[in-house]
Amino acid sequence: MSEEKTQVTDIDRSLYDFRYEEKDKDFFKVRKGLDESIVLRISEEKKDPEWMKDFRLKCLKIYNETKEPDWGPDIHDLDIQKIVTYVKPKTEMAAKWADVPQDIKETFEKLGIPEAERESLAGVGAQYDSELVYHNVKDEVAAQGVIYTDLESAMHGEYADMIKEHFMRLVPPTDHKFAALHGAVWSGGSFVYVPKNVHVKIPLQSYFRLNAAGAGQFEHTLIIVDEGADLHFIEGCSAPKYNVANLHAGCVELFVAKNAHLRYSTIENWSKNMYNLNTKRAIVEKGGKMEWVSGSFGSHVSYLYPTTILKGEKSLCEFTGITFSGKGQDLDTGAKMIHIGKNTSSVISSKSISKSGGKNTYRSSVVVNKSATGSKVSVNCDSLMLDSESNSDTIPAMNIMTDDCDIGHEAKIGRISNKAIFYLMSRGMSEDEARAMIVSGFANPVSKELPLEYAVEMNNLIQLEMKGTM
Repeated sequence: MSEEKTQVTDIDRSLYDFRYEEKDKDFFKVRKGLDESIVLRISEEKKDPEWMKDFRLKCLKIYNETKEPDWGPDIHDLDIQKIVTYVKPKTEMAAKWADVPQDIKETFEKLGIPEAERESLAGVGAQYDSELVYHNVKDEVAAQGVIYTDLESAMHGEYADMIKEHFMRLVPPTDHKFAALHGAVWSGGSFVYVPKNVHVKIPLQSYFRLNAAGAGQFEHTLIIVDEGADLHFIEGCSAPKYNVANLHAGCVELFVAKNAHLRYSTIENWSKNMYNLNTKRAIVEKGGKMEWVSGSFGSHVSYLYPTTILKGEKSLCEFTGITFSGKGQDLDTGAKMIHIGKNTSSVISSKSISKSGGKNTYRSSVVVNKSATGSKVSVNCDSLMLDSESNSDTIPAMNIMTDDCDIGHEAKIGRISNKAIFYLMSRGMSEDEARAMIVSGFANPVSKELPLEYAVEMNNLIQLEMKGTM
């Protein structure tokens, strides 16, 4: 797509598409592009320890030497030399909502962040462009010894050694080109540590808002759930639409210790000028459980495959996800499971919906090592196409290295039944209402896994997509 027009016509997403002009007096930006001087300037702004500065420069070298992927959606129109990799609001991170600058506060209030915090969340982190502007955790959760803070603060405090030990250990910069890019220019994100046997009864949440046109967001989320602990972490993100490309290349690393449990829920609601090249990975020790609940809406192109390494004996993972693509969107999503420990279990349940020429590709990888005897795998992917213009592909890969395992895969691709539409219309619904109800029912297995307020948001997004002219 040309520089002048790098997005498709979008639906009415006024709840998410409002934006504030970013004036130079209120924001600091590095110049467009990527080179050593930009990386060093970001490192200076972040007050990095020496090891992190060296790590960034190493990642830049890997990025420059690594080719772009040639097997997924076309991203040749993404020009890193036209992306601003660091945009910093000229404000300090606030622990009180009243201390957040007014325009930024209004942005998050319109998105319902303070209300969600008051009603149902144990703690909230809010990131605006490249930096966190607000972070707070309830006293009763902090009293349990739970650490929930921005990653930069943690890197300079008593958990500095823990950050150094775990940072980009699961997602090394050699993993792919955009992991290396992330390592070079990352900024913002959250650090969570849940001590042994601590159960956090209400969720923690981070919300990421990319407001600047032509910018990238590269937040890093690092969560460590210690032995016997339990946590539900929610991530939300959005951006207004622009006529230039934006880039999201965040990274999520999740460490689930022996007999621990982590549920990671996310609704990604980017506008359709976004390239979403996000990397998420978890490792699970003996008896631990990892749950992913994922909703992927918006973006022009997505590469998104949450990966779980089932390292410990009897560890397990469940992935439940849905993707919705419309005109001009090419969303390549799925999940990866790597079985190492004995008697490990994984379940992938993925659904995709495409309309108005949108393209969905389900791409999964299941690896069962020789050591993973007694393992069980179930993969189920359903695709729903709402018209004859849309595309849906299923590309599963399985590498099974032992005969002592139980593997199942099922895939279905289809369209909405005209009989079902006719039946609902005979009961007084319009055709659009009938289609929307069928799609909502198709998505129900995902929405029922989300907390109420996020299930409502996901269903509203589906309704918007169904009503929009795209």
